[in-house]
Amino acid sequence: MATPSTLTPSLRSRRDSVHGHEKPSPVATALLLLGALYCLLPVLWVLMASTKDGSELFSTFTFAPSSHLFANIAELSGYRDGLFWRWMANTALYAGAGAIASTVVSALSGYVLAKFAFPGKGAVFNILLMGVLVPGVILAIPQYFLMAQLGLTNTYWAVFLPQIISPYGIYLARIYAAAAVPTDVVEAARTDGSSELGIFARIAMPMMLPGLVTIFLFQFVAIWNNFMLPYIMLGDDSLFPITVGLNGLLNQGASAPALYTLVVTGALLSILPLILMFLLLQRFWRVDLAAGAVKA
Repeated sequence: MATPSTLTPSLRSRRDSVHGHEKPSPVATALLLLGALYCLLPVLWVLMASTKDGSELFSTFTFAPSSHLFANIAELSGYRDGLFWRWMANTALYAGAGAIASTVVSALSGYVLAKFAFPGKGAVFNILLMGVLVPGVILAIPQYFLMAQLGLTNTYWAVFLPQIISPYGIYLARIYAAAAVPTDVVEAARTDGSSELGIFARIAMPMMLPGLVTIFLFQFVAIWNNFMLPYIMLGDDSLFPITVGLNGLLNQGASAPALYTLVVTGALLSILPLILMFLLLQRFWRVDLAAGAVKA
């Protein structure tokens, strides 16, 4: 009987491939490492820069740490009686409530597009695909005029309402519902007398959960990082999200360079909730699109 040590290289390669242990290509590994370095290098810079005071920020080596992180956080917290934390709370409200509402709307819309037949369904889906291709910045001005007519500018609603509808989220939900929710299960529930809303809430949504978590994360990050919409809609800095608030601090840095340190520290603190969100929700993800249907 052949032992692992007596196998020829070709046989060992075939055995590893069969058992899922095929070694990755060195070129692919190198590209992944370069990509990771490209993404993480700015984060590392922000982390190092937030440990420096104003005199060290531009006069010391870029990636050399210092010891002023907690002092910077304290100074940032004291800026205008804690305005930074008001911005963080506003951002959490916009992103949290907006992502939840958008996920629910996307789930319901995607389920209907995947499991129902109705006149104009193809046209609706084509319009949806066109909506995916339209950058959000193009819609910001029309949305501002619409909110102005409703008298909602410079309110929380002006930022919350336009972000409930996500064409990309609806598209993902439609694809996932088509793969994860078996038509036979839906038909069986209808035969048993369940209402369409009950089928969606008790059967379809649990099966779609891994996909909905992904949609929630995408929308949460998009709203958290959104700058143009709140920048146009809001004039009261107590309503600003973190992106607009830090931009205002950055613009003031030209006349008060000490504020640059606060901007960098604020940028570091602003990414921590996103990291925490990914760590908490990653266990809900599934590699296989059909995993939700099999395990529900």
